[in-house]
Amino acid sequence: MRAAVYTRFGPPEVLTLHQVPKPEPREGEVLIRVRAMTVTSAECAMRRGEPLWGRVVLGILRPRARMRRLGTELAGEVEEVGAGVTRFRPGDEVFGFTGFRLGANAEYVCLPQRASLAPKPVNTGFEEAAAAVDGASTALYFLRKAGARDGRKILVYGASGSIGTYAVQLAKHFGAHVTAVCGPRNTALVTELGADEVIDYTEEDYSRSGAAYDIVFDTLGKTSFSRARAVLTPTGRYVATTGLHNTFLSLGTSLSRGRKVVTGMSVDKNDALVFVKELIEAGKLRIVIDRRYPFERLAEAHRYVETGHKSGNVVITLAP
Repeated sequence: MRAAVYTRFGPPEVLTLHQVPKPEPREGEVLIRVRAMTVTSAECAMRRGEPLWGRVVLGILRPRARMRRLGTELAGEVEEVGAGVTRFRPGDEVFGFTGFRLGANAEYVCLPQRASLAPKPVNTGFEEAAAAVDGASTALYFLRKAGARDGRKILVYGASGSIGTYAVQLAKHFGAHVTAVCGPRNTALVTELGADEVIDYTEEDYSRSGAAYDIVFDTLGKTSFSRARAVLTPTGRYVATTGLHNTFLSLGTSLSRGRKVVTGMSVDKNDALVFVKELIEAGKLRIVIDRRYPFERLAEAHRYVETGHKSGNVVITLAP
């Protein structure tokens, strides 16, 4: 089978397709024939070996052997199951998240049956399903953790990205009033997704708007708690999906009765995927795909994602 491999940190060109042995499912595992995957900003950072502290996991000077295949989101078909597997059977169409195992950048991947996998939404293709995994489940995790609910005022910074497009829709689903912050070319998109108000960050600084929000959700790591404080209510929450410093701020503000930093990591996505699947099948969650690339142009897809201008998701397709 073909798999995308990188043996050194660097630009997109370090990714090359190789013929590697097709995996065989062990006890409790399922073998998935991958039909579609995505490219995320996080994977681009891993490919570059960033942040530097992350190399403790990735590899100090070069990628560790088990980290040399990127890819976290996928959709495909269960081709074979190992002994003891009861959750899936051959022929099932699934979508899911590989987590720290990575490895979705391949024609086949083995995952434990208890991994973050769910039946693919019946009303989507594989490309759409792959694009509905991490962004949607991450947005759901943080909105729930921050207490998003009916009547809350939520500002989503980076509203046109993979996490942001889902955050806008899910916040509206929970009954919140949503202000979306994005660039000028995406204001129409986030309005279509349900945003009540839109701020073009090239024209206006949200932190000087004089408004008050219960939650400021930073989906990109492009703003900060210090900036958000100016518009947070006295008990507001600044939600950060990235940044080691935000972890320390979270610990530091956890005992405060006032404004807090909310961060963390959503690893087990099984329940979230079922929730997302139900919303998609009910027509209540739109999947935004910016560009599609064939597997052979994976490096080109990485290059585009690194521009920082994608809307929603970038998908990689594999020929059936």
